[in-house]
Amino acid sequence: MARVIVHCAIYRDGRRTECPEGHAGALAAARAAGRGSFVWIGLFEPSAEELEQVGREFGLHPLAVEDAVRAHQRPKVEAYQGSLFVALKTLGYHPGGHAVTGGEVMVFVGEDFVMTVRHGADSPLGELRTELEQQPEVLKYGPSAVLHAVCDAVVDGYVDVAVGLQADLDELEADVFAPGRVGRDTAGRIYGYKRQLVAVRRATGPLLEPMLRLEGGGVPFVRPEALPYLRAVADHLARANDQVDAMDRLLSDILSANLAQVSVQQNNDMRKISAWAALAAVPTMIAGVYGMNFEHMPELHQPWGYPAAVALMVLVCVALHRVFKRHDWL
Repeated sequence: MARVIVHCAIYRDGRRTECPEGHAGALAAARAAGRGSFVWIGLFEPSAEELEQVGREFGLHPLAVEDAVRAHQRPKVEAYQGSLFVALKTLGYHPGGHAVTGGEVMVFVGEDFVMTVRHGADSPLGELRTELEQQPEVLKYGPSAVLHAVCDAVVDGYVDVAVGLQADLDELEADVFAPGRVGRDTAGRIYGYKRQLVAVRRATGPLLEPMLRLEGGGVPFVRPEALPYLRAVADHLARANDQVDAMDRLLSDILSANLAQVSVQQNNDMRKISAWAALAAVPTMIAGVYGMNFEHMPELHQPWGYPAAVALMVLVCVALHRVFKRHDWL
């Protein structure tokens, strides 16, 4: 169990107190201390056997334990007898690799305990615990305060990812519309950004309904004092969803504009090819006429015949070139 339990502490009236060794002893000590005390235990990628063992000691529902082990869960809120289960998806953005990475955080909230189960590397829980321990006036509200802080940190991560994507999207837009920059890989880059937005939407979109349920009240183990703060988290989440939708629409517009640019460029290339083909056709036609082996062609017996034919080719080609140039075909 020491491998998966990354942190275990008891808090009383918002302040950290001495904790017995082992999570079972910590839970017993928190319950013995009475109202105002709770234990916060953090686990990282536990196996089914490990989480089932902790679940039995904390009285967690087997279905919730199964969901926490399997991971890849849709964001949700489930109330069970003795605990509340909240599943959240975490996101991280790495500008150097232009990639969105994800993880998951499962939160079990009870009357006198909070258990966080983390999957993946993108998690704000380490810094979050340190910040909360410096705010005893917040932690004194117990597990509800921790639940709000976790939800708030996860949604703030969504906002940071959206800001990073927006900056890269602005760069992509400027590159697409730069003069003479109709790149071959532009469509691939756009689809790459769309895939990243799909990953973000899978995390932010399904979470809105659970957050509205939490901030609406009536959910067990969520104190009324936490509802205004959960309402603010739901509002931030709604704005993050709106920003993701706006970026998705912008990407679709950029893709359409890029396809139009490619089509225009191909038309320009075809016009140039047609113009040069017309210029080459004129001397070919004249040379073909005078290359026919007919005996009665008066120009063949005139001393000015050859210079006249060449001059005619040059004059027609020059005239056509000027016409094509005036109409931007060359």
